[in-house]
Amino acid sequence: MADDRKHTQIVLLLHGFAGAAILNRPLARTLRRAGYQAIELGYDSWGQSLGEIRDRLAPRLAQLDASAPDALHIVAHSLGGLVARALIHDRRPRSLGRVVLLGPPNNGSEIADFLNGRRLLRPVLGRAASALVTSRPAAIDDMLGDIDYPVGIIAGNRPILPVAAARFLPRPNDGKVSVASTLHDKAADHIVLPLAHSQLPFHSSSHRQVRHFLTHGRFDRQG
Repeated sequence: MADDRKHTQIVLLLHGFAGAAILNRPLARTLRRAGYQAIELGYDSWGQSLGEIRDRLAPRLAQLDASAPDALHIVAHSLGGLVARALIHDRRPRSLGRVVLLGPPNNGSEIADFLNGRRLLRPVLGRAASALVTSRPAAIDDMLGDIDYPVGIIAGNRPILPVAAARFLPRPNDGKVSVASTLHDKAADHIVLPLAHSQLPFHSSSHRQVRHFLTHGRFDRQG
């Protein structure tokens, strides 16, 4: 049964690179059944830089903050995790609750390094490249800021194509981001699930951990 208090809590959902808001629909349904107000928000992950994405989403975040009498949580996948961090650092919501990052490239991705290092492949990353590579410009790190709010990180370690992933990424990894790259020393909790990068927003085990962290501020390791 949903906790009535959760009806006053909003969860903002942010997709990853080359994604769309509709990809968060399964997680949104799960959270709504649990009693949260889930809001799926889209952005142009290829045609805009991290700063441009932040600036475009900031007014919407401010609106949600004003309408969240109890708490405004954020759940973000992949690049969306960096977007969430940039948004919070730029103008922290007064009602900020808990933040869950799914497969975030907190320390970049070696696959992004590979693509960005080859002239013919560089356009694949679009204007997001500077945020996704492992050697980021100092301006990107400044934009992300420090983490001084409750963050839970869910990493995956079961790539769909393990042999191909092993060519570019340190093990363990989810096929796009290594587990090591998801780490942040200021995170409240970190858990690794046997999932690929693209499965993290969809799988029931990931959904269960998201709900648990939003409620308790830690992940569930009981089974």
